[in-house]
Amino acid sequence: MFMAEDWVDYEVIDTGNGEKLERWGEYTLRRPDPQIIWPIGKETSDWRQADGHYHRSNSGGGQWDFRTELPERWTIKWNDLQFYIKPTGFKHTGLFPEQAANWKWMIDKIQTAGRPIKVLNLFGYTGGAAVACAYAGAEVCHVDASKGVVQWAKENLQLSGLGDRPVRFITDDVFKFVQREERRGNKYDAIIMDPPSYGRGPNGETWQLEENLFPFIKSCMNIMTDKPLFMLVNSYTTGISSTVIKNILSMALTPKYGGSITSGEIGLPITTSGLQLPCGILGRWEA
Repeated sequence: MFMAEDWVDYEVIDTGNGEKLERWGEYTLRRPDPQIIWPIGKETSDWRQADGHYHRSNSGGGQWDFRTELPERWTIKWNDLQFYIKPTGFKHTGLFPEQAANWKWMIDKIQTAGRPIKVLNLFGYTGGAAVACAYAGAEVCHVDASKGVVQWAKENLQLSGLGDRPVRFITDDVFKFVQREERRGNKYDAIIMDPPSYGRGPNGETWQLEENLFPFIKSCMNIMTDKPLFMLVNSYTTGISSTVIKNILSMALTPKYGGSITSGEIGLPITTSGLQLPCGILGRWEA
């Protein structure tokens, strides 16, 4: 498992009974997590006194219950990078802290490449990967279909003091953007993607990870340079093994580029129990 262990402003305090208790800076939040099928060792006062508790609804969705009047948003820091945190209507906070394990890897790859690197961040959400790659010195293109999260990503870049870095923020359908980049002849040295399990395009097109991931990766290869640095694929799709991603990357990229592939789970340490919280899977191809 690839562990994000170097956080100071974030912590998984405890887990159990389908929930996790987390510290985000000076505030604690209690949120559901489908992976947590074990019991709480002991429901301490920390659980009961969480500043915010997200309750799932039996009919789908859910709502927050706040014990403390939280600011509209606040910031947390990872090394030299900073991010805005805000509890949203779908239990999320605008950041996936486990991705710090990938940020650290990407920063190292870019800084040791010995040449200028151009990165494409697809399904980029609020820009954690884009900010990390910009910090490392790469030229970055960040793409997401949601105007709101693209704006959030812009603000995270500014917050980290990187507003002058060469980063393009694009609000667009990711699949159509890749096709247009191919027609325009634009190329990238590194591609990052975090595709959904299921989605629907602007004209009713459907996306299913199991059916569409391999052809999408093949289409992304059409906009990679002759000497690419890496491709990173993240997935939160339950039931898919990381070996599946490894096999797809091996079949798609290895015949053309060689290189090496690693895959596995990505996770976070749990302070109280010493256990590890799995938070998804990844596959990394690197030259």
